Amino acid sequence: MLPESQQADQKGCRPFHLALAVPNLQQTKDFYLNTLGCSLGRTTDTWIDLNFFGHQLSFHQAEQALSEKVTNAVDKKQVPIPHLGVILTMEQWKRLAADLKEKEIDFIIEPYIRFAGQAGEQATMFIPDPNGYHLEFKAFADDNSIF
Repeated sequence: MLPESQQADQKGCRPFHLALAVPNLQQTKDFYLNTLGCSLGRTTDTWIDLNFFGHQLSFHQAEQALSEKVTNAVDKKQVPIPHLGVILTMEQWKRLAADLKEKEIDFIIEPYIRFAGQAGEQATMFIPDPNGYHLEFKAFADDNSIF
């Protein structure tokens, strides 16, 4: 079982599943287990399942590289597309941001408050994984602002 800070809020919401191709399965495993604190699920020589904040994230060994990098301007920052992530509680987000800073992770977008004082105000940060995938972690002071 993941620590409370890593668990999905299950208010009727079911976990998602996402499978992604990676060139180096061991490096991917090390990053998600040691940097983000995910737990390992089923594994084989060619794929792994991870508990990613209460969701199932699978990585499959594949030699193909990611396609070209694309960004989109959001709140005057260049947000990487595609990206994936989770919406945490504000307390979980603050703890994760502090933990990632302590581990000296290179942020794509440093932790900050997006749309401050506006509808949809949110805490956000982006980090890269070792495969070039972009991860966003965000939190809302009021979950009614999520959608």
